[in-house]
Amino acid sequence: MLKNYVSAMENWHGRVDSEDDYDAFRWHQWVEPLDLNSGPEPFAGKLGFAIVGFCSEQGVRRNKGRVGTALAPDFIRRQMANLPCTFDQSVKIFDAGDILCQEISMEEGQALLAEAVEQILQLNLFPIVLGGGHETTFGHYCGHLANADNSSKILDLGIINFDAHFDMRPYENGSSSGSMFRQIADICQERGMKYGYLPMGIQKHSNTVSLFKTAEEHGVKYVLAKDMGIGAYSTVTEKVDTFLFDHDSAYITVCTDVFSSAFAPGVSATQSTGLEPEAVLPIIKHILRTRKVVGFDICEISPRFDQDDTTASLGAVIIFSVVNTICKIHNLAVITETDYYV
Repeated sequence: MLKNYVSAMENWHGRVDSEDDYDAFRWHQWVEPLDLNSGPEPFAGKLGFAIVGFCSEQGVRRNKGRVGTALAPDFIRRQMANLPCTFDQSVKIFDAGDILCQEISMEEGQALLAEAVEQILQLNLFPIVLGGGHETTFGHYCGHLANADNSSKILDLGIINFDAHFDMRPYENGSSSGSMFRQIADICQERGMKYGYLPMGIQKHSNTVSLFKTAEEHGVKYVLAKDMGIGAYSTVTEKVDTFLFDHDSAYITVCTDVFSSAFAPGVSATQSTGLEPEAVLPIIKHILRTRKVVGFDICEISPRFDQDDTTASLGAVIIFSVVNTICKIHNLAVITETDYYV
């Protein structure tokens, strides 16, 4: 049974344009609660998503960043509440609640998140995790690992991380929001599994020479932020395709500090020369269209530093894009002719 686990359905409220015309519905009218402790039956519909919040900031604190990410999941939900339902009625969105981490260790919280993700996958649902600091990723990854173990499969998961940082710091003195991808590399080495990690949006001024060397030692290819402008789509997607060709499945994680502070002021480590959403969203959509993506999370939104919920709103728009792109490739999108912004 999941501990420190609470419902978050009180965040799903907003404008109602109609109570019976589905074309006028917004997400708050469509999202259903999902209690992972009640032993729910596997989803038998065409396509289902499960949102779960990871209310953690301990990894950010350990990494000497600006704390505040524990509040992010509910702020993101409130921005998602009024999103329009641009998908077929056969598509279901569930909210599996929040994992509270204030009174437990970061490692205990990550273990609970892993358990939640594992259950979501076993329910035939696509997990969307709302961080939380970027320590969220380790718990999310471990959920996929546990699910593969239960199926007696070897996990071959290519991780694509939109981030200004490598997050491959040493963790002999304890893990943090800056060590996850080194932890995952060590797990893969111990188990004899393929390690697949592609960080995108890396900033030279935000990573030490040691971190660049660590990435190279682990065979990590990366894309610098300066090489991810709006006009670089073809070059970047070619690198993405080369990476994904070597892996059975993929997982996308977005650290919102990859974006310029003009679009994402509410993060632990702001980036004055970060990326524009218009450069990132088409790449995310391209990755999703490979049909290899089995999970998504967004991390490092810190409401205490946000301005007019700008960063939380960006997070909601990214999730909207993820959901609708997946619906489109399953022919379950209501609007299909126009490939609009998100």
